[in-house]
Amino acid sequence: MAMTQGVQKNTLYVGGLAEEVNESILHAAFIPFGDIKDVKTPLDQATQKHRSFGFVTFLEREDATAAMDNMDGAELYGRVLTVNYALPERIKGGEQGWAAQPIWADADTWFERQQQEEEMRRIEAENRAAMQAAEDLHRKQVAEQREGEKEEEIDIKGDPMAKAEAEVLGQ
Repeated sequence: MAMTQGVQKNTLYVGGLAEEVNESILHAAFIPFGDIKDVKTPLDQATQKHRSFGFVTFLEREDATAAMDNMDGAELYGRVLTVNYALPERIKGGEQGWAAQPIWADADTWFERQQQEEEMRRIEAENRAAMQAAEDLHRKQVAEQREGEKEEEIDIKGDPMAKAEAEVLGQ
């Protein structure tokens, strides 16, 4: 179980890539399994060619699992692929206790959280405004009702027949 710790279930390691395979070919090979968030083929600094492996990140874990099950051992450009869940990227010095991820690694989720919080604040403000409007309307209706009752009392006091009628109805 210690082996799967830190495994990124929606990112796949794809090994055994032929030299002609680029990120768009890799994307095309894996897109049938679901929406892809990112494709990377790290380059060798000396040759500026990929190092015969790449990473495919799916939006959904289930899609990554389906791709791994179907593409591990498959052939692409005459080479047999090795497809596994990717391990988290290690930054230089990671073993000495430095960050295992760059500081910007969670920028996307940070922005998403900020947008969600902003949306929640907007909805709460709309709800407060709607509640305030409902309370104001209720107060207005109660005030109008009381005003109507006062007018009836005034009408009754000035009219002896209405007063007698109100007494009969009240009994």
